[in-house]
Amino acid sequence: MEKRLIARGVLAGAMGAMLAFVFARLVAEPVIGRAIEFEDGRTEVAHAQGVHDHGIELFSRGVQANAGLGFGVLVFGVALGALFAVSFCLIYGVYGPTKGVTARALSIRLAAGAFAVVYLVPFVKYPPNPPAVGRADSIGSRTVWYLVMVLASVVLALGALWLAGRLAARLGAWNAGLTAVGAYVAVIAVVMVVLPTVSETPGPLRDASGVIIYRGFPADVLYDFRLVSLGTQAVLWATIGLVFGMLTGRLLGERADAGRAASIAA
Repeated sequence: MEKRLIARGVLAGAMGAMLAFVFARLVAEPVIGRAIEFEDGRTEVAHAQGVHDHGIELFSRGVQANAGLGFGVLVFGVALGALFAVSFCLIYGVYGPTKGVTARALSIRLAAGAFAVVYLVPFVKYPPNPPAVGRADSIGSRTVWYLVMVLASVVLALGALWLAGRLAARLGAWNAGLTAVGAYVAVIAVVMVVLPTVSETPGPLRDASGVIIYRGFPADVLYDFRLVSLGTQAVLWATIGLVFGMLTGRLLGERADAGRAASIAA
């Protein structure tokens, strides 16, 4: 049964990745184009003025939009779908039929919670950057701190679930859940304050005399890019939750029907 559920998770992840890639190509590509135009213009001005700008790392449009990117998104989606299915299997036995929660409902709840914990919370501290934003010498450290933020968010979310379970008998399920969420928010806020802030948005380019020769990175482009990045992840997680819930609901429903038929026949 677990293998069949994981196979459905892989399928849901693949479908989510394809829809997310289509969304990104249609919505994010124009924003990426604006960021690349800024980068190209700034580089030309810097070279014309003899200014060596250390804050820019060139990214070609092919790297942003070619088939390699689509393949990478597909691999990520498939892996995410498999992990989602494993998580579902672990949770369903505890919070599934015994709590009156259907497979479809649990899948949607799990996808929403995972989206918030794995992506949305780390996004608040370390949002993604478009081309022309970021320094080559800080990519490694930024990636490490982002992964630390993801790990902290996941560990604290698991701790919140444990706390809610411990308090449920004393406070009731609703109050225990609110307490656990409040504890998670409080601790994750402390983690965000403690972790270093990475600010890499290019400011105005100046010549040797300090005169501005090219504007800083447009705030609207940065905002739009981060917004569509959030939308892309939302499409991915929503698709996984809905598709996996539909496929798993049918599978577990068929199994339940077969079990009832066998008991009647006996």
